[in-house]
Amino acid sequence: MHAASQALRPRQAETHGTAHPYSKIFFPECRFHGAVLVVTLKTRLAQPVFHLTNLLLQGVAVMSSPAVKPIPEGMHSLTPYLVCANAANAIAFYVKAFNAVEQFRLPAPDGRVMHACLKIGDSMLMLTDEWPEHQTFGPNSLKGTPVTIHHYVQDVDASFRQAVEAGATVTLPVTDMFWGDRYGQVKDPFGHSWSLATHKRDLSMEEIQAGMRDMQCGQP
Repeated sequence: MHAASQALRPRQAETHGTAHPYSKIFFPECRFHGAVLVVTLKTRLAQPVFHLTNLLLQGVAVMSSPAVKPIPEGMHSLTPYLVCANAANAIAFYVKAFNAVEQFRLPAPDGRVMHACLKIGDSMLMLTDEWPEHQTFGPNSLKGTPVTIHHYVQDVDASFRQAVEAGATVTLPVTDMFWGDRYGQVKDPFGHSWSLATHKRDLSMEEIQAGMRDMQCGQP
């Protein structure tokens, strides 16, 4: 690199005992800064060589590392992040109940799970332990949750049965719903609410609204 830059520098011209007019120009010197090639131009004759500088800069190839993806590979725009008392046990439960695949976990010095990521189906689920010292609690400590995690599966009856056998509590048995899904709800041992569904029928909004009215009329 140094030899190449030396070769780019113009030599002194011995014309009538004076230096070549460009002899005070230091042509581009190249250096690496991280993964990017940085080019600097030093000149003492700024005004006369503006045009030359522009030509040089236009001819410089800038090398850089591949662009980092704003949304990491495998992630969706929204990802549930659960707080679970004893997150290690929660991970084991989600593996058994929902066929979760652990991607990684980051343990804290005291043994609690600071951060973990699981893959369920084609989506990611993040979770952490309770941190009372930081006012971070799971649903069981809060005596409830306003959130339901919706999980589409190939066979809702089989998946629902698997979750219950793993220790989930049935809160709504599986049934055919007016919007076209076969659907049920469970609560996991850590207080989180899950809905499981398999889509059975494609319906128009008018059909869904009519089905909702029929359901309401049939209620006592």
